[in-house]
Amino acid sequence: MTSEKEKMLKGELYSYNDNELITDRTKCKTLCFEYNNTNFSEIERRSELLKKILGKVGSNCLIEQTFQCDYGYNIEIGDNFYSNHNLLILDCAKVTFGNNVLVGPNCSFFTPEHPIDVETRNSGKEYALQIKVGSNVWFGGNVTVLSGVTIGDNSIIGAGSVVTKDVPANVIVAGNPAKIIKYL
Repeated sequence: MTSEKEKMLKGELYSYNDNELITDRTKCKTLCFEYNNTNFSEIERRSELLKKILGKVGSNCLIEQTFQCDYGYNIEIGDNFYSNHNLLILDCAKVTFGNNVLVGPNCSFFTPEHPIDVETRNSGKEYALQIKVGSNVWFGGNVTVLSGVTIGDNSIIGAGSVVTKDVPANVIVAGNPAKIIKYL
């Protein structure tokens, strides 16, 4: 029998009220609370906590407090990653970041999707689609990236953008929804 967690990880419809998933979220949110309440000067402690929270952490990674995520184990971060304050990642599906990624303040990455059908949605079921971010990507402040999106290498996402579709490599996108405004 397939568990709700296995369904979630496969991108299938699953119950987010499942006890195993609630336990996983509680563990992750407890670690995020500890991370967010660690003194800024405790760089090594913060680094240790990120390694406990995230599925993969490259070298030279810094996430300014506050940081929130659902599970943590679905997040993979490459080398030279920096995020300013208030990073939110709803990682019901995998979220991967390449190397040399800069994330401005108040950015959000959302993998869960709720069914359009009201009865299914009200039953406590959802599904999630992964987000992939290439290398050398810069996100301005207040950017939201929605589920199923892939962002190509060397691209820039303008402040305040809502990214609803894939972004090719070597472009600047901005707006709501984000559209290409310049080729690099």
